[in-house]
This record gives sequence, C-alpha cells and structure tokens, in this order.
Amino acid sequence: MPFRRTPAQALFLSAALSLGVLLPGAASAQTAAPAPKPATSSAATTEAASAIAIEVSAAVKGQIVSCPTGLKLSPRAVCLYVPSSVASLRPLIAGKLSGRTAGGWKTSGKASTLLVSQKAGGPLGAFVLLSALNDKESLVVVDAAQAKVSAAKPATPAGVTKGQPYVLGRDLAGVVSVTSQGGGNYRLTTEDGSVLTVTVGRKAAQTSNGTVELPLAPATDGTNLIFPLDGLRSLGCTVTPAGTNLTVACGADSVGLRPIVF
Repeated sequence: MPFRRTPAQALFLSAALSLGVLLPGAASAQTAAPAPKPATSSAATTEAASAIAIEVSAAVKGQIVSCPTGLKLSPRAVCLYVPSSVASLRPLIAGKLSGRTAGGWKTSGKASTLLVSQKAGGPLGAFVLLSALNDKESLVVVDAAQAKVSAAKPATPAGVTKGQPYVLGRDLAGVVSVTSQGGGNYRLTTEDGSVLTVTVGRKAAQTSNGTVELPLAPATDGTNLIFPLDGLRSLGCTVTPAGTNLTVACGADSVGLRPIVF
C-alpha cells in the first residue's frame, strides 16, 4: 500500500513537476537526466526490478509517489520521495546493493544513475535514478533495465597503441564537452572552463597555459575521438578504478565508464 504524503510534500512535488524540474531537457540545473531505456520486461527482469525496488525503498525510507511521465518509465517503475540529499543517498544505496552494481554511479548535473543486478554476477535487472528536487529532497526511481549494457568498441583505428587504455569522446558526456573543429582537431572543455585542444596523431596539445604533451596521440575512427585515458589529467580530471569500470571526475562532475583497450 502506498505511503501517505503530507499536504506540504504533495504540494512541493506538484510544484516541482509543473515547473519541469524532473523532465529531461529542461533548462534548470536540477533537471533529471533521461532515464536509461526500460527493458521490454521479461518476467525475470520485472521480478528483479521489483526486488531491488523493495531493497532501495527500505534503505532510503522514502514515500511512494506517482512517477513523472516525462521520464518515460515502464508501468512498473517505482518512484520515491525522500527528504534527503542526493549526495547522502548515493553511498547509502550503493552500500545496500554492494557487489551487485555495474560500476559506480554515473552522474550528470544533479542526476545520478546506477545499474544493478538482483544477484552478484547475474544479469542487470534494474537501474536506480536519483534526481535532486533541491539540496535536501530527492526523487528516487527504480525501474527495469536492459539486460545487456556494453560500451561500443570501434574497429581498431590507425594510430592507436595496442594494450593502452583509451576513451571515446562521446563517453565523456557530462564531464567533458568534445567538439570537432575539423582537420583532425578537437576541443575538450570541462564544466569549470579547462580547455584542451588536440590533434589526431599528435601528442602535443594546447591549453590556456601553453603546450603540453599527452602520453599518447589521440586517434579517431572517422566518427569518434579516441582519447588516451591518461591524457585526461591534462584537463585536471582524476581517474579512479570502480570495479571493472572507472570513474572520471572533472571538478564537481563525474561519470562512470569502461575504457577501450585495443
């Protein structure tokens, strides 16, 4: 049976939804990132998502609310209002689901997503989405996830060093903006304003303070910038292992990704 909301909480959520706070693409800094695409629910996937939702609900002690239609969730998604900040909920939920997550939280702006299996080593069963309503209140969403999620790996392009880790420029979305300037030149920009201009096939790169040398030359497959993982330090970013994945943090923003090794 759904928990009862106080009139104040109901009014707050209604106002938040009417202002577009939780809808993808809204201009507000508190806009939730688009939710991962729900699975075409098999019985096993739906059962896993339901079980994970029960665990998350018990951990965060939230109140069940109607899910925003703008998130395009499955009919069985569970949405919870929680009077706690996203920052405090991330470690709480990750600890509850320890050993069953696919990497760490993937964060964009004030929204964070975590992929979860019902059992350790099992297929992905659900995703947990956190969206900040304000500094002290959050929306928590649990829904079924695609059973198979993997990073795209392009054919081995010319110029890469085999055995070394690279990242695709598009996988840095949320922490680094990558813009093609033509002629094999790319501009990488972080949210705090750090800029790095690189050229495919060349280790030398330009920052606002002058020329730096990357550990490996960037490459491309004709569509994606393929950037050496260690080169992110030239932008002031840090790289932290997170299971089989990595967490890349640039200033206050971070994203989980899996590097490509050719």
